[in-house]
Amino acid sequence: MKVTRLPKDPGPAAWNAILGDQGEPVVLEEKITADWLVIGAGFAGVAAARRLSQLRPEDRIVVLDATRVAEGPAGRNSGFMIDLPHDLASDDYGGAIGSDLAQIRANRAAIEFATAMAEEFALPEEAFARSGKINAAATVKGHRHNLDYAEHLDRLGENYEMLDEKAMREMTGIPYYRSGLYTPGAVMLQPALYMRSVARGLVSNRVAIYESSPVLSLENKGDWVAETPKGSVVAPKVILAVNGHANSFGFFSRRLMHVFTYASMTRAMTPEEVKILGGSSAWGVTPADPMGSTVRRISGIGGDRIVVRNRFTFDPQMEVSEARIASVARDHDRAFSQRFSMLNGLEMEYRWGGRLCLSRNNVPAFGEVEEGVFSACCQNGLGTAKGTLAGMLAAELACGEASDLLDEFMDQDAPAKLPPAPIARLGANAVMRWEEWRAGREL
Repeated sequence: MKVTRLPKDPGPAAWNAILGDQGEPVVLEEKITADWLVIGAGFAGVAAARRLSQLRPEDRIVVLDATRVAEGPAGRNSGFMIDLPHDLASDDYGGAIGSDLAQIRANRAAIEFATAMAEEFALPEEAFARSGKINAAATVKGHRHNLDYAEHLDRLGENYEMLDEKAMREMTGIPYYRSGLYTPGAVMLQPALYMRSVARGLVSNRVAIYESSPVLSLENKGDWVAETPKGSVVAPKVILAVNGHANSFGFFSRRLMHVFTYASMTRAMTPEEVKILGGSSAWGVTPADPMGSTVRRISGIGGDRIVVRNRFTFDPQMEVSEARIASVARDHDRAFSQRFSMLNGLEMEYRWGGRLCLSRNNVPAFGEVEEGVFSACCQNGLGTAKGTLAGMLAAELACGEASDLLDEFMDQDAPAKLPPAPIARLGANAVMRWEEWRAGREL
């Protein structure tokens, strides 16, 4: 099968840029053989490689990535690894009790797996902090969403803490939020630092990672042969960890929705600006309304900065223009100025887009899609936890390892078929624009 398109990520990957030089990539420039080939070095890919190294420690494991580690979607997200239900199509993120309990068990298994990697590879707290997260409400309607979600958490038997306006101001330094809903189980990542650090740990554990080595074709010749621009890998088993680009390999046709979300990051604040803002030096909030603005303040490598993420667009061609980035930037600037009016001289330094992959019925594109090829794709906008989960479980499936968690994951429906392309595009974008308008000041 010929790969029909390669990743195109708009704008710089800011989380990676502020870390400084990565050094030169190790590019595949020869023909090699392996016991396992993992395609994609995002959350799913590194989790798959790690689980394979645990289950088959003597086997040769090769990972290929089309770009640099942390330059693709894994290094472009907001950095929340969430344990609780987080359905972006729901007003309060929750769903049915039974399915939400199953989702919590699965997400927490992924977080524990990531925690073990963080401990073994000695990741700094800036890369991986088990600090919990906050749903922030800026409006009466948003506060009601938080109260509804709190009632849902009561039914699930989950711990949480409601924060009032004063507590939110003390944390953020701004008087924008009416309330917050704190839940303790989430992890906060510096996503690029996490990806770089885990990749280094894998290499030290005999996993070979080749960057800037896109797979151009994947062919079954008894074993699978993956051709790259300068080399090839022959392996009997392949784990496909490319999220929406599963379509580019010929799998799940008309079953995956390709969505972009967008973010902007300020330049590093001066000491005077840090003093003016006040509040905690590092925090992050997801919006009470799923279509609102996610905001983070970070402090560490690269200085003290603020990140704003909002807006979603449905783009089946899996690429967007620079004009789109510029247009969305106006919404980011408006969201920033509404919240941080005291910092009116703090400019945005980086603006970018990141690819999400969703299915209509909110399920993964998972399983053995050809003999010896295992998909760990379609994370439904939650790549940190669900990508990690899909990668580790795909490795277990490929190795023939049985578990209750794998059985539950396999028991999900296949991704539902999409309407014809023009209808899907018009309908999805219309719904997203309507929901963003309804979000009001949460956006």
